[in-house]
Amino acid sequence: MDAATLSELRKPRAYPAVSVLMPTHRTLPESRQDRIRLRNLLTEVRRRLHDDVRVAPDAAGQVVRGLERAADGIDPRHASAGLVLFAAPDGEHHAFTIGQHVDERVVVDAGFATRDLVADYTRTPRYWLLSLSDQRTRLWDGHDGRLAEHTGGGFPVTPEPIDEAGSGRQSRRAAQGGDGGGAGERHRQIVRDAARAVDRILARDRRPLIVAGVTRRQALFDELAGPHTTVAGRVDGSFEGAAPGTLAEAARPALDAYDDLREVAVLAELEAARSIQRYAGGLCEVSRLVEEGRGDHLVVERGYYAPAVKTHRELVPMDGMPGVLKGADVVDDAVDDVIETAMEYGGEVTFVSDGFLVDHGRIALVTRY
Repeated sequence: MDAATLSELRKPRAYPAVSVLMPTHRTLPESRQDRIRLRNLLTEVRRRLHDDVRVAPDAAGQVVRGLERAADGIDPRHASAGLVLFAAPDGEHHAFTIGQHVDERVVVDAGFATRDLVADYTRTPRYWLLSLSDQRTRLWDGHDGRLAEHTGGGFPVTPEPIDEAGSGRQSRRAAQGGDGGGAGERHRQIVRDAARAVDRILARDRRPLIVAGVTRRQALFDELAGPHTTVAGRVDGSFEGAAPGTLAEAARPALDAYDDLREVAVLAELEAARSIQRYAGGLCEVSRLVEEGRGDHLVVERGYYAPAVKTHRELVPMDGMPGVLKGADVVDDAVDDVIETAMEYGGEVTFVSDGFLVDHGRIALVTRY
């Protein structure tokens, strides 16, 4: 899942758009219960749609079949803490596994229940890792301490085959007065294709980009990089055929250095905003301004969760983790509510290390005005 997909999922749908959310188990024997619980939830969906006078039988059938197809697409080898299924009457269906606990529930509405996806996406550090190679340049999706190869959008980039006469695209270009031909132009074209492809991806899903490869390939990539590309860190060396775990470990120092610099820059931005009266700190004040649409840049400690009670005048944060409080006026996690609202108004959200905002009430905001 990327930022553009998440944004698309949050748009309104035709009623009934059904969301099924269920906590899952990572290990046996508990994980054997998950299929039974899911079957029970799908039974509940059928019952609710059957009893809903607004839902035509054909639409109900489409939604249930969509949820079943979505569930069938989940790989049981990819253990997670939560399962999220979506389906709409037009045949649209989606399935996601996420790394945080979700409350078991079925939601029937005019849109998908994306709150848990938003929370998981925003709280999980994500980055792109581009591994440059003359044989197979690959793009990796980094999150939750793991790497998964990203295929599509131009990746992986491989050299064009050479025909029997030894004249591939590069040879033809050289014969027509191109820029060099031969192996040098072949290598340049691979990096050019990779630079264009990653720039398109970054325009759609902006994350820190780590570039791995030997020095000459990195220099060529910098020369050919597009307008959306900013390199957050580098890993020197050849990683042709390297395992994902090896690449992730090699990228860790570059990511740590990037995070350190980013946090220092965020702190400077908050202090500058304070000096021109465009700053707010603490959950209650930040929540009020975000709900007014004034949030430009929200900064949150990664481990900050806050159940709260809404009174007629204010939001009252409570101690404990989400889910511990019950009642009509209870907000499971007011921090996630603030994050989702800030995103709805087009605000930027940045997470920082726990304890970094100790002087700001663990959450701070740069306002638009």
